[in-house]
This record gives sequence, C-alpha cells and structure tokens, in this order.
Amino acid sequence: MDRAPAFPEFRPIDVGDREAFGRFLWPYQPQSSELTFTNLFIWRSVYAWRWSVDGDRLILLSSAAGEEPFFLAPVGPPSRSGLVLKLLRWLRDERSVAQPRIERADPRLVAEVAGESAIRVEPAREHFDYVYRTEDLISLRGSRYHAKRNHISRLESAAVPEFVPIDASILGLCREFQDRWCEQRRCAEDLNLLGEWEAVKEALANYGRLGVRGAAVLIGGAVEAFTFGELLNAQTAVVHIEKANPEIPGLYAAINQRYCRDHWSAVPFINREQDLGRAGLRKAKLSYHPHHLVEKHRLTLAE
Repeated sequence: MDRAPAFPEFRPIDVGDREAFGRFLWPYQPQSSELTFTNLFIWRSVYAWRWSVDGDRLILLSSAAGEEPFFLAPVGPPSRSGLVLKLLRWLRDERSVAQPRIERADPRLVAEVAGESAIRVEPAREHFDYVYRTEDLISLRGSRYHAKRNHISRLESAAVPEFVPIDASILGLCREFQDRWCEQRRCAEDLNLLGEWEAVKEALANYGRLGVRGAAVLIGGAVEAFTFGELLNAQTAVVHIEKANPEIPGLYAAINQRYCRDHWSAVPFINREQDLGRAGLRKAKLSYHPHHLVEKHRLTLAE
C-alpha cells in the first residue's frame, strides 16, 4: 500500500484503503454511522470523498462538483479543537469557501471544541442516527410492535419467503432487484435516490472486499429484498442498506427482524442511520421505537 497522504495532500478513496482506514476508525469506536470504510467507500461518487491524515488523525474532504467543499469530522484522539480550527481556516483561506464547515461532529468532538470561542456549534437533526436495542428488533415484543408482527404474519400467510445470506451466487439477483426497485421509484428523476442507487451498485460490485454481512429474501426464486451492514463498534452494528419490494406487504418488517436475529443477536444495539430530514423516513424509523439517537453537529467559524 502507498503511504498515507499527509495534509494538505489528499487522494480519492479506493477499495484497497480499507485496512488503512481501519487503523483510525476501529480504535475510535465510532457511534456515527458515517464512520465505517464501507459507508465512505460506497458513497464516494456522491460526495467525492478524498482523504488525508494529520498525525494520528484521519481527515475526509468532500469535493463534489458544483458543491462547496466541506470536511467530515476528523477521526482520532483528543484534543482536536486545534485541528478543527486549522481545517476550517484552510477551507476559507486556501479553497475560498465562504462558509467553511465540518459536518457530522459527534458529541465527543463537540465536547472537545466547547471552550473554543472561534468555533460555532449547531445541531444537524436530519443527520441524527437512530439506534435500537437488538432484542427489541428481534422479538418485536409488546403492544407497540403489534403492527409489525401483523405485517410479518400477513407476509408469511401470502408467500413462502426464503431468507438467505448474500454471497457470490446471488449478487446478480440483488443487482437485478435493485434495478427493478429503481424503475418503480424512478430513481433517475430523484437526486437522492440516484445517489443511493450508485452507492448500492458500488457495494454489490465490491461486496467480497468490504467485509459486510448481508441477507436477502427470495420469493419464487427472485430476490425481493436485501440488506447489509457491519460492526460499527464493539457494541453496535450498523445497517447500511435495506431494500424491499414495496408491493409485498410485510417484507421490510420481515427482513429487518430476520437479519438482526441471524446476524447481529450478539451485539446489544443496531444503528439504522439517519432520516435525512425526510418526513416519511423519520416516521418509519420512529415506528421502531429507538433506544436513543446519536446527535451530530455542524461546526463553523465564529470569527
């Protein structure tokens, strides 16, 4: 592997960088869903992520065409307040960004910059992650999950779903299903869905090299749902993608329950990422009654 680029040198993320990223991400034991190599890699065409290091800290810069560049919260040991100021001023002075910012700062970083008057902190609610007790998602116990149990019962009475792990033998079927899903949802006309479509294609094309665990639902020999994720930290798994045929009632509830049961019963929590400010998605995530939210903040210059 080539040496890591040292700030202010940057280079694009490549699948071969997974080991290098792991040396920063796993020791940090992140709570934020963005901070896995898989997430950063599969979304790299949307955000045009480029990476660098400053000592023992990982730096990620979004340089998407037509958008003002910004940094993701730097990953590494405290205290990072000096680095945060350096990055914000670099955007202002070297990249001529009118409103330089660092996105998705977790509570640890917010605490580190709390005494720095030159840094403004504001919550970014649309990026808060939803975290659930794994046992709740598996058992669906109690009145608050009554509707979820009914959805799964209706599915099982109307079809014979086969739950299988994703491996090389069904990756092609997963790609075919994703294309069908996007045709139904008109992904090409929605920039958010188009970006997600690209991310899923990246994940499936590099599936064997990303170290994720996935599951699919076969009905009549065709994939009608699939999902994949990985460990975010020692106590939490993160679900990166979950897709199901919207015309088959109960399929989303069923794959969520079985995936958690078959793959993540040994960890106490599941992070199901953010709602991006979409009302429908927020309602769906709240319907599973999160144990807590992972707060994230935007850092800007107050000077």
